[in-house]
This record gives sequence, structure tokens and C-alpha cells, in this order.
Amino acid sequence: MGFFVKKNPYLEIMFFAVFLLMGCRVKSIGVNWGTQATHPLPPGIVVRLLRDNGFQKVKLFEADSAVLNALSGSGIQVMVGIQNDMLPSIATSVSAAQNWVRRNVSAYISSISVDIRYIAVGNEPFLQTYNGTYNSLVLPALQNIQAAVISAGLGNRVAVTVPLNADVYRSSTPMPSTGNFRELSGRLCFLWRLLESDHR
Repeated sequence: MGFFVKKNPYLEIMFFAVFLLMGCRVKSIGVNWGTQATHPLPPGIVVRLLRDNGFQKVKLFEADSAVLNALSGSGIQVMVGIQNDMLPSIATSVSAAQNWVRRNVSAYISSISVDIRYIAVGNEPFLQTYNGTYNSLVLPALQNIQAAVISAGLGNRVAVTVPLNADVYRSSTPMPSTGNFRELSGRLCFLWRLLESDHR
């Protein structure tokens, strides 16, 4: 024994309108772009693929000149990453931070119109498998990069952030409200206060 449901055109239109409204909530969509691949595509082709498929933002794990050149005039917003192995020099030297910003951000914004909006300080530097290698370097590196961005006249255009992996947070139960931020609570609170003060 079966049953029959009569099609209702108004119901179909309502569902279609709901799906359209749901789609309108997404302002932009982005993708991570790493260059460590066995068969990398030429950067120009990747940029064309990103644009053709509606990606408006991209995160680069490092400041690769060929990739940044390919993004020139693309209209794609860019986050440029600082590799973890660069954190020691940037954390201990304001001039190293200024040189990095000058070479990898200012040069591309001013000369070839790459839309760089963010700098990622490290690549998930608090990741547990790093055994705390970068923990003491992240905040001074972030402060030096922020100072370099401001001194380059980009303070109102380029934001500085630190990418975090989900493993910074742990809970002994399935309920997130019972969890905490590992041994990083103090560092993360300081980081959030610093980022908040920079974005006021």
C-alpha cells in the first residue's frame, strides 16, 4: 500500500526561495593554496580556475613570488603566510619583520596591485606535534609584523593574525563547554587582546 502526495507549485517556489536566501548569506568563499605538490599547475592557470569557480579569497602558506605575480589584478583577496621556520628571526628583530613586509607585502600591493588583506604569522604554530617549539616566538613575531605593517603605511589595509589548529582546545567530555585551551590559555588571551586592540 502506498500513498500519493500532490505536487504544490507554491511549496516548490518557497523551497527555491529558501535555498536562494541561504546562498545569499555567504559573502565569499576561499581556499588554501600550498605550493608543495608533486605536479603543481602553473600559477596563472590556478588563478583562472579560482576565478572561474567563484573563489574570492585565497590563503598562501608562503610568499611565493610566482603565485603573488599571478594574483596581480585578479580581484582575489589574499592572506600571505609566514612559514614557521622564519618565526625565530622575525620574533627577535623588528628589521627582519620590516624586510619581510617590504619584500612580500608592500612590493606586491604597490607595484602590481595584489589585494593582500591579511598576514598569517606562522602555520598553526601552536600545533601540539611541534612540542612547543614556536610557542614563545608567536607573540613577539606578531607584534613585530604588526609594527612593520603600520610603519609601511598599511595598518588600515592589512590585518595580522595567527592560524590555529583545533587541537589548541580540548575537552574531557563531548560537551565543548567543559573544555579549555590546553596550557595555552594565557598566551591565547594575550593574543586575542592584542588583536582586538589592533582592530579598533
